[in-house]
Amino acid sequence: MKKTILIFVLNIGISLMASAQFLESGEIEFEVKTNIKKTMGSTPWADMMKDKLPNFKTAYYKYAFNQNKTTYQFDHWENKELIPDMFRKSDEQSIWYSDFNANMFIMQKDVFGTAFHIKDSIIKIEWKLSNENRIIAGYNCRKATGKIMDSVYVFAFYTEEITVPGGPCTIHGLPGMILGMTIPRLYTSWIATKINDKSKVALITEPTASKSVFTMSSIRKTIIEKTKEWGGDDEDPESRKWIEQLIWNVLL
Repeated sequence: MKKTILIFVLNIGISLMASAQFLESGEIEFEVKTNIKKTMGSTPWADMMKDKLPNFKTAYYKYAFNQNKTTYQFDHWENKELIPDMFRKSDEQSIWYSDFNANMFIMQKDVFGTAFHIKDSIIKIEWKLSNENRIIAGYNCRKATGKIMDSVYVFAFYTEEITVPGGPCTIHGLPGMILGMTIPRLYTSWIATKINDKSKVALITEPTASKSVFTMSSIRKTIIEKTKEWGGDDEDPESRKWIEQLIWNVLL
């Protein structure tokens, strides 16, 4: 009798393992929602603009992954006509590429009309796992908390059913794919809305640099210098907060 029960339990376990989804290549659609008004701060110019803007901008991004290489880039807006061009351009023209086998990532970022090509080693993020779970786009996910750029917290949900340790932008390093996350300091959330199993995803290749290549350290220094050209004043608390938030967004 015990032998029969043991065989039954083993058969159930094997059946569950066979039916589980373990993806190594595919495409994810992320809904990215940002509170525009909160990102603008409280400068007189921002207060004047806020009445003309919606509370949120909602964009959709495509994340392709294959053989531990990934790309993440803009796809479309929810309500493009409601969002001024100055709040859209960076989203529409920025690209993220990661090669987890080579421990390397590339970002092509647009910052107020200036294009930057950033290439560096993949950033190490320290994560703390919790026992909180939820289902996202049909996948079982577990919660984790990480910290980036010394003081910015990331709250993420990842699934081990997708084996690539990636996620939106430069967020990564968990035992599977991040399908949902929030960064309160950036007033932004990401959630996977569709996941397509594409076993024949085209080979993902490294974007080529059209201009000078920056590292994360050198781009930080360059952006600080640029904000002075753009009229930023790091002595003013509101201006300093805006500069800090800009740097976080560029490095994300």
